[in-house]
This record gives sequence, structure tokens and C-alpha cells, in this order.
Amino acid sequence: MSGHGTPIPMTSHRSGPLSGVADVPGDKSISHRSLILGALSVGETVITGLLEGEDVLDTAKAMRAFGAEVTRDAAGTWHVHGVGVGGFAEPDHVIDCGNSGTGVRLIMGAMATSPITATFTGDASLNKRPMARVTDPLALFGAQSVGRAGGRLPMTIVGAAEPVPVRYVVPVPSAQVKSAVLLAGLNAPGHTVVIEREATRDHTERMLAGFGAEITTEETEEGRVITLTGQPELRPQTIVVPRDPSSAAFPVCAALIVPGSDVLVPNIGLNPTRAGLFTTLREMGADLSYENLREEGGEPVADLRARFSPDLKGIAVPPERAASMIDEYPVLSVVAAFATGETVMRGVKELRVKESDRIEAMAAGLRAGGVEVEDGPDWWIVRGRGHGNVPGGQICASHLDHRIAMSFLVMGMASNAPVQVDDASPIATSFPIFEGLMARLGADIRRD
Repeated sequence: MSGHGTPIPMTSHRSGPLSGVADVPGDKSISHRSLILGALSVGETVITGLLEGEDVLDTAKAMRAFGAEVTRDAAGTWHVHGVGVGGFAEPDHVIDCGNSGTGVRLIMGAMATSPITATFTGDASLNKRPMARVTDPLALFGAQSVGRAGGRLPMTIVGAAEPVPVRYVVPVPSAQVKSAVLLAGLNAPGHTVVIEREATRDHTERMLAGFGAEITTEETEEGRVITLTGQPELRPQTIVVPRDPSSAAFPVCAALIVPGSDVLVPNIGLNPTRAGLFTTLREMGADLSYENLREEGGEPVADLRARFSPDLKGIAVPPERAASMIDEYPVLSVVAAFATGETVMRGVKELRVKESDRIEAMAAGLRAGGVEVEDGPDWWIVRGRGHGNVPGGQICASHLDHRIAMSFLVMGMASNAPVQVDDASPIATSFPIFEGLMARLGADIRRD
């Protein structure tokens, strides 16, 4: 699959039982950060299990453009020879981040406090997404930015020649914004402080500490206060990337709604800032269990077993859980369609500014498939029809959004009529082996 080429329509048909082992790709969030922090270290960082989807490969290309040596050996291990904090060279071409909001925002932060200039662009979806949420705090360090109307790509960032440390309260729950500010703070003197009222995924903090940065986190009345001491010499690391819980969501959710299914997803990262979906599914009555709980590279990991769960019930998802499962709401809404009762999702306005307006995209597709949905600016409600009662039969627009495409393909595995997605090519950005992996489990997904 290619997220940047000819559209690939796919249709998902009702499946027999899904069974087997689902070896999903490496965690995308950790993969991006491994490459960027490896490039900001002095020496060689070795990475195994890196997600080799287009989003992460675009970040690898960007690190090369900024002067790091990034290679992959025959065994699939990646080697990053870094240039050190403040050592980025000025790229001689435009940095294309493809479909990745994480990639472009983190890279902008990493270069914003060096005296260099870089221009960023992406695909049609990324170029619609708001960047002011990152460029506004980067301006506090002294960086300048010029982009399209509404703070959109293509955009040129002029890094600060004499950066100053920043104290910044993150206005919306966003790990990307927090991480961009922390990465910018690496090359600023003194202490950069980030305050988030709602905790978001903390991979950046964990990995900065692992690479040798001086970073502390404190829970206060203001919220979560993260303090980074600037201008460290980061030490190269050996990183084993756990498997991505956001990718695991798709075979897990499919197993819950397809009769007779029993699927094991090994080595899944269970960072508490990422595992909200699995907690929610269990509250809905999902037969979901953790096996072989352990810790690898500072991250909690387990093998996750999902079995068909015919008696799922709708619940009200706590709004404070949203940050820990923001990317999983689309596929959760599919599971909710097969539950009985209402599933209420609030505090989710971030979904409006992802690769697509995910609330609108999922609501439209679910309604077309016979499921009742209500939605508002930062909430939506799916009225479940119960197992065996979801009509399906619709054609869904993916809007260049990998998670929308995969969610509707999961829906088709258990609905009464097939579900078609107009373009499944964006799946390659995060889960390039999705099609083959699901087929091996027993799914009936066909290219049209």
C-alpha cells in the first residue's frame, strides 16, 4: 500500500472466526522519538522493532536531511549516528513529512532552537492540519515561522539564534505540542517548563530521561509540571521498540465483534498514558486479558488476548481518559455499534483536527451503515444495535486517514453486508502489514 499514490478501494466482508497471533508493528510514537533523539545524541543509537511505515520513514529521511547518519542493516536494525543537541545542519531541500502530524511537529520543535532555516510540507491531509499550536510556543523561544493562512503547511521555520527558556501551559491536551516544546528546550539555556492540565502520553519524558537529559515531573495544583534542563549531552541508546497499542486496537476490536474469534497480540506497550482503549473495552464487557506482564526499556509490556464478546454494553467513557486513547475512538465507535445501549464519548474535540475530522468521518460512515449517531463539537454518542444487528452495506470515505479506513474495514468483518472503503492506501502510513496480517487471522478483505 502507498499513502501517497493511486487510491486503493477495499471491501471488508463478514468473516469467519479470527484466530492466531497478530504481530502488529512497532509503536509509532516511540519510533519517531527514537530517530529524533538518536539524531540529537552524540554517538550511535541502535533501534530494533522500528515501525517501518511511511510516517516513520519520512522522519528518518528528515533526520538525514538535518545531518544525522541513519541506516538500516539487513537484519532490520536501524543505526542512527547523531550530531548532538544544537548540531542540526540546515537541510538543502524541503522536508516532506507525508501524513505525519507527529513527525512534523516534533521535528519543528527539535530544530526551532538552532540557527537554521527549514521548510516543511506534507500530503494533502497534513497540509490542512493546524500548526499554530506548535509554532506559537516555539515563537516564545525566539523561532519565527511563515506558513499558509491558518498556520498551515507548507511552512518555513527560522530557528532561534539565541534561544531563551520557556514556561508554557499547554492549552489543549496534546502530546505533540508538549513534545515539541520539550525538544526545543533541549537547546535552550536554563530550565524549560511545560505544564499540562491533563496528562498525555509520556514517551518523550521517559525517553529524554533514558538518553541522559535532566527532566523531572511533578503533580501540582496547576497540573503536571515537567521541567527540563537545557543543553545536555544526550547519550546514545539501544532501543527495543514495543508493539503499537494503537495498531493492536484493530485486530483486538475485530476479535471482540467476530463470532468465535480468539486472537493473541504479543509484546504490546501498555504505557498508562496509551492504554485507555483496553480499559474502556473491559468496562464494556470485553473478554480481554493481559498475559506475561513485564517491563522493557522503561515501558510496561504484555501479551494481549482478545476473544469474541457477544454481550458488549455501551458505557459513558470518562472524558479524562480521552488523552490516553484519542487515536482509538474511531475503532471504539465501531465496537460500540455492536454493543447494546449508548456509548457516550466526551471531551474529544482533538478528533476534529486529526488527519481528518474523525468525528464527522466516523459518524457519516456509521449512519450510512444503519447505526444511529449524535455528535457535537467535542462529543458523540453511538447507539449500539447489538451483535448481529448492524446492517453495513455502505461505502465509506477514508478522507486520507488511516484510522478511518481501518475502522470501517473492521466494521465490515461483522456487519450483515460488506463495507467498502473508497481509499485504503493511507493505511501504509502507520500499519503497512495490516492487509496481510488480518488475512492471516481469517479476515475477508478484498481489493476492488
